[in-house]
Amino acid sequence: MREVRISLVGYGVVGHGVVDVISRKRKMLRELGLDLKIVSITDHTGTLVEEDGISGEKVLGNRTLQDIANSEMSAKETIRSVNSELVVEVTPTNIVHGQPGLGHMEEALANGKHVVTSNKGPLVVAYNKLKRLADDNGVMLKFEATVGGTMPLINLIERTLVGNTILGIRGIFNGTCNYILTRMADEQYPFSRALAEAQELGYAEADPTYDIEGVDTAAKIVILANAIFNMNVKYNDVQVRGITEITPEALALAKKHGYVIKLIGEVPALTVRPMLVPIRSPLAVGSTLNAAAIYTDLSGTITVTGLGAGGVETAAAILSDIVSIYRTKRVDAIF
Repeated sequence: MREVRISLVGYGVVGHGVVDVISRKRKMLRELGLDLKIVSITDHTGTLVEEDGISGEKVLGNRTLQDIANSEMSAKETIRSVNSELVVEVTPTNIVHGQPGLGHMEEALANGKHVVTSNKGPLVVAYNKLKRLADDNGVMLKFEATVGGTMPLINLIERTLVGNTILGIRGIFNGTCNYILTRMADEQYPFSRALAEAQELGYAEADPTYDIEGVDTAAKIVILANAIFNMNVKYNDVQVRGITEITPEALALAKKHGYVIKLIGEVPALTVRPMLVPIRSPLAVGSTLNAAAIYTDLSGTITVTGLGAGGVETAAAILSDIVSIYRTKRVDAIF
């Protein structure tokens, strides 16, 4: 049995999901030979440290750590001083400067700790720097949850499709936009009504700018470009157009001719824009689903679909990354 000691940084929706999923899947993980212990959790109110592992029952009823924190250590101090070997970083995304997540990841990697994250900002701002830091310190940086939520994309390419040359990736990478466009097409809603409904249901933020202007999708395209295509691009290298100008009339006309309109991100083309997609295309998914077509030289086109958001759903991708680190290390040890 391999004990894995985890420091969790960030305790919002995704942080709660991580605690929930690891608690729920403890038996299954032990059958895989892994005993995952969250030994510290840090949010903006403080830090909870328990050397023997923090139980889900203790923390899941609390929105923040304010009433149960037992330390005033900052996230960086916790990463440095707590006896853990892996840091899960799930603080809010900032694609302008990447902080505070960028500092947390740098601290963890520099201290020889693996990093698993759902935080796009640091990878958009400094992917190549973080990758070098991980390589220099003999640890892994995993980020499946940053691009497609539960949609298995990065690990699929790096593991299952190894040996293929990836020619391109095209897809829907934002569930909020997909929900809005689906409702506009199905119900002839104007954009404003579909957006309001998405906000009511919790699919869109109070300030939905990142989603509807294509910023979130563009950030994911940058990550894919750098991680999969070994490009060295920044957010400003992506041509971005959102969905705010799409009308119910445009969607109805597209449907009449056998198409739907979707917000499509493409790499290595580095574009995000509304596009016509044939109704029978695997990319013509509805509601909050994400979908991506991976174009390869040997395996043809592989299409994957999955939920793009949600605390437990994102945590599922994080858990997959954690398990893959230790499966990979076990295989590497054999050879």
